Amino acid sequence: MSLELKKLQNGSDIRGVSLDGVPGEPITLGKEEARALTRGFILWLQEKTGMMPQEMRISVGHDSRISADALKETLVYTMMEAGVRVFDCGLASTPAMFMSTIFDGYKCDGAIMITASHLPSNRNGFKYFSKEGGLDKKDISRIIELAEAGEAPPSGRPGSVDETDLIGDYSAYLRNKIIMEVADEEDHLHPLKGLKIVVDAGNGAGGFYAKQILEPLGADITGSQFLEPDGNFPNHQPNPENKAAMASISKAVIENDADLGLIFDTDVDRSAAVDRNGKEISRNGIVALAAALIAVEHPGTTVVTDSITSDQLTVYLEQCLGLKHLRFKRGYRNVINKSVELNNEGIDSQLAIETSGHAAYKENYFLDDGAYLATKIVIKEAQLHKKGADIGDMISSLEEPKEAIEVRLPIDASDFSVYGDQVLAGLKVWVEAKKDKGLSLVEPNYEGIRINFDLPEVKGWCLLRKSLHDPIMPLNVEVTEGKCETILQIMAAFLDGYTGIGEI
Repeated sequence: MSLELKKLQNGSDIRGVSLDGVPGEPITLGKEEARALTRGFILWLQEKTGMMPQEMRISVGHDSRISADALKETLVYTMMEAGVRVFDCGLASTPAMFMSTIFDGYKCDGAIMITASHLPSNRNGFKYFSKEGGLDKKDISRIIELAEAGEAPPSGRPGSVDETDLIGDYSAYLRNKIIMEVADEEDHLHPLKGLKIVVDAGNGAGGFYAKQILEPLGADITGSQFLEPDGNFPNHQPNPENKAAMASISKAVIENDADLGLIFDTDVDRSAAVDRNGKEISRNGIVALAAALIAVEHPGTTVVTDSITSDQLTVYLEQCLGLKHLRFKRGYRNVINKSVELNNEGIDSQLAIETSGHAAYKENYFLDDGAYLATKIVIKEAQLHKKGADIGDMISSLEEPKEAIEVRLPIDASDFSVYGDQVLAGLKVWVEAKKDKGLSLVEPNYEGIRINFDLPEVKGWCLLRKSLHDPIMPLNVEVTEGKCETILQIMAAFLDGYTGIGEI
């Protein structure tokens, strides 16, 4: 059987269709693919560590997706066949899976999380970890190469399986962090008493945060919603970038007169918040808040973000917080790797974060962990609550754009990546010719072409870039004066010369 595993690579993740039922979407990540990729991961880990499979400890966990159990069964069997000691962590979060390489009692050499993040319910995938953190794109490519070669890991004695309560141990770890940082002389074990916090897990794996962290520490979680895992995702997409999801948690905060709202994606590596007034703290807002939480302890540190953050965010980070802002590329591994690179060069960078809600702190292994960010937010909210203040007050000086929009333009070309490069090269020349007419290139810029517009009728910016994986060119537009439509019309005039890209 010939497996097309390269098509399953999505940057530093594996993603595919694991359930029948959607017309035109046949299964691409089934038993055979899972078995081959697991063998590839074992061989990759052997190359990296020099360990034989019989010496390895590898953990496996999953989110609430319907296909998770069947995939896990294949992964566990394949690892046992190779002699690996397997830690079956059951329902878990992606960040907790990495922590299985850290926690006493686990100390795993590798970890596999079965998840496809916020994608539709028929999809699934794998995220891999070593003791050093999440794997990079090149690591996934090597796993696929080893998997496609069809070589089985060397085996001796059969492996074993330990069933664990990783999410319970992970919850205890975060509870202890809250207890240690929110001193309460009257009731040390219930530092969140008097706070009402609404959690929206979107029927993913994040319900534990309300039940196993907040409630035991005294918080009132009345109004929390969609905590039960359900891989059909019947209520809304479990995604902090989804408008319906954010509207739902905002409504829940207001209706329950809560002090704070928290929302997670399916596998809890992303999160966003809502203040007591029902105002969403997401995208630029969650970047600003994540940075504000460490600004005092790390003055002047560099915050690395993705490419689509606003000019107002830069002003907030640099002028209000006294930090430095490096706007880099889309992709959570890209911003994390850039932040690590800066530290290796002697430049302090404590935070790497995407507007999608992937937030990775240096203090937390540069692990993009939605529950860890939520915990830092809860700690600060508890401290502010005693003073009559609110988490939203911390970013009250962050200005929002008047209007913002993203348009995703399809590319109809045999080699969409090459065609996208041609469009971007042409755009750069086009803008340079208009630099005396109110348009200017933003430099330095690490992804696509970013343009400032300073015209009588509109002031703002746009970014045209290639999608990381798909035949699409996203166009992000924000304005402080005028309308996004004006910039869209200007960009449409340029794109008229390219027949291989869709109309705005």
